Amino acid sequence: MTPSSKPVVPGEASGRKARDLGIRMGSLPNGPLNAITDVAGVRVGHTTLIAGDGPLIRGSGPIRTGVTVVIPGETPWRRPLFAAPHRLNGNGEMTGLELIRESGELSSYIGLTNTHSVGVVRDALVEHEATLRPAGEEYWSLPVVAETWDGVLNDLNGFHVTREHVFDAIANAHGGHVAEGNVGSGTGMITHGFKGGIGTASRVVGEADGGYTVGVLVQANHGRRERLMIEGTLVGPEIMLPGDGDSAREEPDARFAQRLPDGSGSIIVVIATDAPLLPHQCARLAQRATLGIGRLGGAGENGSGDLVLCFSTGNTDIPGGFAGTAAPLTYPATVLSNERIDPLFYAVIEATEEAIVNSMLAADTMVGINGVTRHALPHDQLLTLLNAAGSLHS
Repeated sequence: MTPSSKPVVPGEASGRKARDLGIRMGSLPNGPLNAITDVAGVRVGHTTLIAGDGPLIRGSGPIRTGVTVVIPGETPWRRPLFAAPHRLNGNGEMTGLELIRESGELSSYIGLTNTHSVGVVRDALVEHEATLRPAGEEYWSLPVVAETWDGVLNDLNGFHVTREHVFDAIANAHGGHVAEGNVGSGTGMITHGFKGGIGTASRVVGEADGGYTVGVLVQANHGRRERLMIEGTLVGPEIMLPGDGDSAREEPDARFAQRLPDGSGSIIVVIATDAPLLPHQCARLAQRATLGIGRLGGAGENGSGDLVLCFSTGNTDIPGGFAGTAAPLTYPATVLSNERIDPLFYAVIEATEEAIVNSMLAADTMVGINGVTRHALPHDQLLTLLNAAGSLHS
């Protein structure tokens, strides 16, 4: 079966973000798009793959998956960006991290997909880079590709993601509003027991602190419903979904003869900022993203892959690698004082927290393999609970 390929192009604001519903999630203002694309030069592209219904037939479907590509800047292999990763729990994969740790630089696009499509997405990013380099140029590429596991809803072992889907996501990458929820690599993902996927948010620090922007994009496929807490209110156990109270609530996972162990699932967090940070400072921001995960009830459980990558666009004169003696002996860099970095920590925490919630608020109920259903987070019930707790803002 050939899945329908749906590249997502620029659109209007969804109106389904937390702040659209009066859920403030922190004190800092968001950027005009409330997305990672509020950081100038960052673009996001999705290709969504949806086909088939009914019983799982490996190689045929049903298919609920896709690819998302974050482009941190044009030809980052020519103009790398200072970057660093962080691991909350390592039951997951993000390629290219050893080079980032060694060099302190991000020199590729960032691909997101399902667990068993990491290889094809990585290879496609290498191939696409070749199309942007001069013919005959010798080079090597170690791109960043991260994954979470969508096998509850998707024919994961059908290997439906192809190089063409990666190329499509790149071709359709854009600034502006970013589609969220059941799109791209988030198509088959589940967050705190509700349908989730891609989410994004941004925060802007005060002018006295540089006026810098922090943007976050998550691929959220983690957490437990009974632990979901929003704005200090434990909401997960209080929300009623169709099928609650019968065996349909916890469908067995295709990997196991019994239900998936509690806390299994993963989240990928990509952080962009225009603040001029060195690699060790990027690592400090990446670490703080895990506090945003924790504020909602995520705990980096044993079965979870919780991986974060932060990059800074604040220095644009970093020379490309492997130029030998043709590289400059030195180059200038602007650096934010560590004594002034706390506002960025708060921005990362708030934006990560909201991005995860946005991934659920934007998602629609989805039926996948074998009729397994994951329901969307009901806006009306959530708002009633938060209003009763005094957590909503006009």
